[in-house]
Amino acid sequence: MNALGKMMARHASPRAGALRSAVSAPTPLHTGFGALRVATYNIHKGVRGMVGLRKRLEIHNLGLAVEALDADLVFLQEVSLYHAREARRFARTNFGWPAAGQAQFLAPMGYEAAYRTNAVTRHGEHGNALLSRWPIGAIGHQDVSDHRFEQRGLLHVPVAWNGETVHAVVVHFGLGHRGRVRQVQRLADFLEREIPRGARLVVAGDFNDWGERLDGPMTELGLVRAAAPGRRHPGTATFPSLAPVFALDRFYLRGLECRSTLVPRGAAWARMSDHLPLVAELAPV
Repeated sequence: MNALGKMMARHASPRAGALRSAVSAPTPLHTGFGALRVATYNIHKGVRGMVGLRKRLEIHNLGLAVEALDADLVFLQEVSLYHAREARRFARTNFGWPAAGQAQFLAPMGYEAAYRTNAVTRHGEHGNALLSRWPIGAIGHQDVSDHRFEQRGLLHVPVAWNGETVHAVVVHFGLGHRGRVRQVQRLADFLEREIPRGARLVVAGDFNDWGERLDGPMTELGLVRAAAPGRRHPGTATFPSLAPVFALDRFYLRGLECRSTLVPRGAAWARMSDHLPLVAELAPV
């Protein structure tokens, strides 16, 4: 799909206005000078539902959602580069499966997209992505898989923001706690090797930390979990999207502080993925 077709597809949906108006915070976001607005979102490969008629293509609505988030940096997980079976399945839907990889497709006009594969499957491959409205540098990737049944990775993208570099790391950790602890250690090794000490850093993504047990190990790396001032992390549950209970999607920060957070809610958001996005506004410490 070319750029014009992509734009028409996004804006032709009757839900476009609803999606944009759905991104409103109970407490208004800080919008002062120097704020860096970030979002993290597990998009479930652009498809919702498992089998049969309940399975539906949501990637076009997700394009509207990403635009509505209006974030400087969007950290994405479960992003398909291609999937031959799904492309055939949805070929006859309104707009069809995007010809480009999902990272490129979801990037609003003026944004750069960075993507690296984590998992290769029988019909395609998927991984993490970063969308940035600021210039990006050399892209790095590290396999942090704990075993062969869960292919996981982290994506590193330096971003030129307001005359300095912010290092963005997109993660998607595994389903077992002990495996996640080992993945934190691999993250630590990567940060030590690849990112200058003292550099501003945002590590974000789906941590799959159901039991809220990773804050301690991440603090040992010098990373602070983003939470609105005066509150630990209330109101940031993102999973499951229909009735969120678990705060699986997070930001961990170094050299930046969190001014505010929000989780967009409503029927339009709940249908697009099994996760809701988490949005935060950050400022230099």
